[in-house]
Amino acid sequence: MLIVDDEVNVTRTLQMIFEREGYDVTPAYSCAEALKLLRDRRHDVIVTDLNMERDDIGLEVARAAMKVRPRPVIVICTGYANVDNAKQALDLRVDYMATKPVDIDEMKGALALLLHRRALAQRTVG
Repeated sequence: MLIVDDEVNVTRTLQMIFEREGYDVTPAYSCAEALKLLRDRRHDVIVTDLNMERDDIGLEVARAAMKVRPRPVIVICTGYANVDNAKQALDLRVDYMATKPVDIDEMKGALALLLHRRALAQRTVG
């Protein structure tokens, strides 16, 4: 799992939560760092903040993640959703969009379901 957020406390908190759930978590604190990590290593889940160094830059992380094969589950978190960026995220076909403050239990449940569906789909294809 790759967690991307320029707020160090948010990233570290999510990292601790998901590591307790058994995920191998890699943190990134900027879009550029996330893009490098996406090139260098495979991640089954990408959780990115929408607004970091600039507004909507998390969409760049999502676009790059869409090109990875096999495609990871992509989650966008934001405290500043609007009709335009929400539409862009939906057009990209992100798997889950969470509004900050994130409901962790809801997000954990959604990730478990999304990863289960992805595993079933890969078994049918492979």
